[in-house]
Amino acid sequence: MRIVPLTSDSWEPLAALFREGGDPRWCYCQFWRLRSKDFAVLKVPELRDRLREQAGAEVPPGLVALEPSEDGTATERAVGWVGFGPRVDFQRIVSSKVIPAIDDQPVWSIVCFAISASARGRGIGSALLAAAVDHARAAGATAIEAYPVALAPGERIAAAAVYTGTLAMFERAGFRVVADRASDRTAGRRRVVVRLEL
Repeated sequence: MRIVPLTSDSWEPLAALFREGGDPRWCYCQFWRLRSKDFAVLKVPELRDRLREQAGAEVPPGLVALEPSEDGTATERAVGWVGFGPRVDFQRIVSSKVIPAIDDQPVWSIVCFAISASARGRGIGSALLAAAVDHARAAGATAIEAYPVALAPGERIAAAAVYTGTLAMFERAGFRVVADRASDRTAGRRRVVVRLEL
């Protein structure tokens, strides 16, 4: 497996991963990048086009985990995705009354993961997290934060409910909880803000 920034070269494999279903199929990793009212008026093709345009940006919108296709051809298939970037790029977070700004430090944010159903349980999420941290550090970030779900020991929930990652995964990577206020009470899930100083 190799992990690469989203570019025009990795776009088609990522689009195929997103077409597998779940949130990525309708969101195209734009949910956090837009204010609620702006996101609500866009249709899926427009969201897809936005992500495709972002693939050519100086700061990529995320990283793609690629591995050889199962059919034995030279092509690769995407098995995972992590969306991240400077916090200021995520309008929904910047304007959120639920996810607090901890301080005025120009942090980066990790906002979502998508793992192919055929590749879950292989540590791809953790590998993407480590790669995102490395990429942010190389780009000059001084800290990176995320908004994972805090699960009780042994608790299992649907993959769609943990698209922001789990607290345990982030803690294993050295992140620490800096706010316990990013909760999604309507879904009954406790979300926290975690941060890693770089």
